[in-house]
Amino acid sequence: MNKNGYGPQIPAPKYLNDFSKALAGEVRILLAEVGKLRDERRALQFEIAELMQMKSKHGAGGEYSPDWRPRIEAPPPEAPPPAIEDAPPPPGPAPSGWRVVHKRPERRERGERALTKAPQAAAPPTPAPEPPRPDLPAWAQWRPNPLLAPTPVNAAPALPSSPPPPSRQGLFGPPTPPPK
Repeated sequence: MNKNGYGPQIPAPKYLNDFSKALAGEVRILLAEVGKLRDERRALQFEIAELMQMKSKHGAGGEYSPDWRPRIEAPPPEAPPPAIEDAPPPPGPAPSGWRVVHKRPERRERGERALTKAPQAAAPPTPAPEPPRPDLPAWAQWRPNPLLAPTPVNAAPALPSSPPPPSRQGLFGPPTPPPK
């Protein structure tokens, strides 16, 4: 049986071995050529990037461009002074940059607003929450607000003949008692 378990192992013919060796040699040559082409491509990309960088530095508005200095302009020729009779009156002083900021009245918190409003209709008294059971872990003793929790409309009555739930054993033994 051969290693696949399908029958006796028959040696491969000599021509098949020769062909696979020749093919492996060709593959090696092609991989070397591909690697050389990849290196040449990376070198060309690097050279192009450097040429573009030099162009941006020496081009218009670049780092080495001669037109980066501000141009010196000759002062405008002086106009003859206007006739005093035709001159409009000088403008008044410019308005000040300072502005008066009026302070807003302090905002009340929402709780304070509710207390200052007129008392609304008395809400029904909420039932006192159940005291925490000592056999439950601390995270399981959280109770939602009964006024915000929706109650099911068609709740099925509990069956009296059902067995009690199994004791709560965790992965690592019995639960620890809640902090006091």
